[in-house]
Amino acid sequence: FLDALQWADMASIEVIRQLLLNSGSLNNSKDFFFCGCVRQDEVNDDHPFFQMLSTVSQFGVDLKTINLTCMDESMVNSLISDVLCLSPRLTRTLANIVHHKTNGNPLFFSQLMISLSRDRLLWPSLSRHRWVWDEDKIQSRKIPDDVAMFLTNNMGQLPNEVQTALSVLSCFGASGKITFLEALEGQIKFPLVELLDKAMAVGVLDKTNGCYSFSHDRLQEVAYKLMKPEDRCLYHFKYGVALVACTVE
Repeated sequence: FLDALQWADMASIEVIRQLLLNSGSLNNSKDFFFCGCVRQDEVNDDHPFFQMLSTVSQFGVDLKTINLTCMDESMVNSLISDVLCLSPRLTRTLANIVHHKTNGNPLFFSQLMISLSRDRLLWPSLSRHRWVWDEDKIQSRKIPDDVAMFLTNNMGQLPNEVQTALSVLSCFGASGKITFLEALEGQIKFPLVELLDKAMAVGVLDKTNGCYSFSHDRLQEVAYKLMKPEDRCLYHFKYGVALVACTVE
């Protein structure tokens, strides 16, 4: 599985083309499954990736396109019902509000639910032994229509040091090994790992297999944009020099 193929360069697309032609044609008896994801709203039919798909299909490679749409109200209600361990009947009004504000966008939905819990608009009630929420406040809450702006606002509410740590991680892509970050923090004298743990606690990062990774590539984009465009090259150079110093030591 390869995600965010709208950013793939020509060399990467050529590798995929060769894999599909060598392993996925009708003349090849070996089973081969390839799954790729691309944001269609960021590319057009002339994009090299789509041109590559057109080429391989002419050589007998079986291709299927699955268009992922936003969730409807029923699906949003099912998710909220499962997450909160409540009957769909009880969560329907909350689901209607959340769907209206997010338009069923899965990333928008997950981040909004996290923010509602963080801001105590959705909380576990010890007296009622279930999750409860303030519908009026959630309904009246002003939320940007654009998911990128919502993510930016959410990240802006994190402590400045946590935002800085996320910006450092974003310079290395969507993920970074913990051992790598520990070595880096010793050189730049900044507690990266401790601060990234705080970001993980609020759902910005995942921590698996000895790596920190952004929960979504949009979050990595937002973290990277926290740095001024004119400063990004300087930070890349600074962290590169620090890594060289780690290697020398």
